[in-house]
Amino acid sequence: MGVELIDKYFTLTSLQHERFVALEALYTSWNEKINVISRKDITNLYEHHILHSLAIAKALHFKEGTTIVDVGSGGGFPGIPLAILFPQVKFHLVDSIGKKMHVAEEVIKSIGLDNCTTQHIRMEEVKASFDFVVSRAAMPMPDLVKLVRKNIAKTSHNALPNGILTLKGGDLTAELQPFRRDAVVYDISHWFAEPFFETKQLVYLPIM
Repeated sequence: MGVELIDKYFTLTSLQHERFVALEALYTSWNEKINVISRKDITNLYEHHILHSLAIAKALHFKEGTTIVDVGSGGGFPGIPLAILFPQVKFHLVDSIGKKMHVAEEVIKSIGLDNCTTQHIRMEEVKASFDFVVSRAAMPMPDLVKLVRKNIAKTSHNALPNGILTLKGGDLTAELQPFRRDAVVYDISHWFAEPFFETKQLVYLPIM
């Protein structure tokens, strides 16, 4: 299933639709050179990668001017799909693997995404502050919190306080034990009907 899967859950402008359509050829082509998505999984690009990334948008509609860093972005997930959906929000994609950041950078250029930047760097070295950190199973929550706490801006502008929005799967009981009072876990299957999402979750953790 292609871009119609995104149309099923989101109302897109013609430009957003064009950009989402363009991702298929771009990622298919780049994935033949640099393996950013499992070769077996590239046919599931829209469901397993693009729509999955956009689950974050179901939890929070980012206000204009919001700044977001995507930690361990790889080939650009969840950052690039979110940047297409929120053109007035600034996204900064970070990964320590240069060839994956190169793919993300080329995709961004190809679709003319001017609200999205990339940086080949370890997150430990990033000094800038952002309203939100997003990630997709980049690392266990305690490690992620330790890594990015310094980068969360103090002043909040959105409906949710600044913090972390991370896509996860499986049993999170032990991982979230240290944050049980503050973490909010959303079952993505409440938003998206496809069986793939039955075990997928989005975790929001405010960082005050």
